[in-house]
Amino acid sequence: MALSTHGATDRTRPVIRVQNLRKVYTVSEREAGLLAAVRSLVRRRTRDVRAVDGISFTVEEGEIVGFLGPNGAGKTTTLKMLSGLLHPTSGDASVLGFQPWKRERDYLRRMTLVMGQRNQLVWDIPVIDTFELNRAVYRIPTDEYRATVTTLTELLDL
Repeated sequence: MALSTHGATDRTRPVIRVQNLRKVYTVSEREAGLLAAVRSLVRRRTRDVRAVDGISFTVEEGEIVGFLGPNGAGKTTTLKMLSGLLHPTSGDASVLGFQPWKRERDYLRRMTLVMGQRNQLVWDIPVIDTFELNRAVYRIPTDEYRATVTTLTELLDL
């Protein structure tokens, strides 16, 4: 997740603040077989799955943070909440002073989320061209984009 603090008004607060953030999904449980499928039309059984269970942290401006954990730990779900793609079940978060899931225009123009799944890349073109395409779509200033690519290339030793 990349955030542009350009134009941010209050630099005394953390860039990212997360307090007791939770995301619970309700999933249907179904037994095998035709009779069970018919039964589930009338009386559906569900269970709750805790994807994120009360996490809290802050990230100060200029910090470089890794978000690590095993599969199913809630990393992607947390990033989706911080980017505004998902609403949390409870808790609070602010990114650059914005509540992400409100999806305010100024917030959306300042943030970028690049996930590691290959299916988000356009297969017919090189990765750098995919990033260029996203830069154009999200109207990221060319100078800011190039500086970020240079910084990340050096930082990740690519």
